[in-house]
Amino acid sequence: MAGIYIHIPYCKKACHYCNFHFSTTKYTVSEMLESIGLEAALRKDYFRETVHTIYFGGGTPSIVSPLELQLLIEKIKAIYQVDDQSEITLEVNPDDISRENLAAWKTAGFNRLSIGIQSFYEPDLKWMNRSHNAVQALRAIECAQEFGFENISIDLIYGTPLLTDELWYKNLAQVASLNIPHLSAYALTVEPKTPLDKMITKGKAAAIQPQKQAEQFDILMQWASTSNFEHYEISNFAKPGCRSKHNSNYWQGIAYLGLGPSAHSFDGNTRQWNIANNALYLQSLKNGQLNYEEEMLSRENKINEQLMISLRTNEGIDLEKLKIVFGEEEKIRVEQLAIPWIKHHHLYKNEDHLILTNTGKHFADGIAADLFLVKG
Repeated sequence: MAGIYIHIPYCKKACHYCNFHFSTTKYTVSEMLESIGLEAALRKDYFRETVHTIYFGGGTPSIVSPLELQLLIEKIKAIYQVDDQSEITLEVNPDDISRENLAAWKTAGFNRLSIGIQSFYEPDLKWMNRSHNAVQALRAIECAQEFGFENISIDLIYGTPLLTDELWYKNLAQVASLNIPHLSAYALTVEPKTPLDKMITKGKAAAIQPQKQAEQFDILMQWASTSNFEHYEISNFAKPGCRSKHNSNYWQGIAYLGLGPSAHSFDGNTRQWNIANNALYLQSLKNGQLNYEEEMLSRENKINEQLMISLRTNEGIDLEKLKIVFGEEEKIRVEQLAIPWIKHHHLYKNEDHLILTNTGKHFADGIAADLFLVKG
């Protein structure tokens, strides 16, 4: 089982908080998709496993012609062994959803949509500099459902300066009322060099309030527990049977190939990342060359990565798996380091699994770092 991630690095406009690699200049879109197809061919031996998930992210892949996306999917299927029941996801913006596009996306092979709603609250959307409005957000979901897309995920952001607890409750109530099967919810993060970072530095935007974000995360977890949503990863919630297969593969350490500028790949032993520059990426592929950096993962890297990604899930750290892969000493070491966190009710042990409590989820990164194997 393996996955392919395809990065489409174009957007209509720049959201104030975003630090992903993208461009608002779109004249190279067709050349980019052709180059991604070339990269797929050059990387045909990256893994031998059957591909079970394909994920188009970005950027905003929904601004690309559906026919061009379809042709790229067909190239991928011609190069790799893709399972007939594979999950094929398209990230879309609400303002790109129309009956015409929905029909074309289905024809192209997409069976899952990840819709970038971010908020159902109009002032919040304007503050984020989103390209859609609240009416479009609602109508986009309803239209996709009416057209027969059942496997739908939406993104929401909490902890913004304008989002009160009352409005956050209303956003979550909207998720429930629309019968959306999957939710990804993220605390607003101020990334360096983004427009938001510069606005806060210049006093043109309010600084983020960590306490407010923590309280809204608690609201989110409480809502999920009473709304039949499984909190299966720190930022992800799903109705039974509706987890994201593609993202779940990341958290299980399954191999994946990243295509497109800035995309990352992982085969279990190495991690690669493509150059985050559209022009240089295109030039390299024009010359029949790949342009990426690579890191060979040490035993220490592998242990720490497994601890970090597994701790984020509701299954937690599988101590028996840790023992099988890395040895009895590693299992004992992690168990001993976990004792203080268990005493403070940030972790609990369920058979051979160490799992975060709701309180512990606030400190997931710090707990993982404390369990890391550090060279001495």
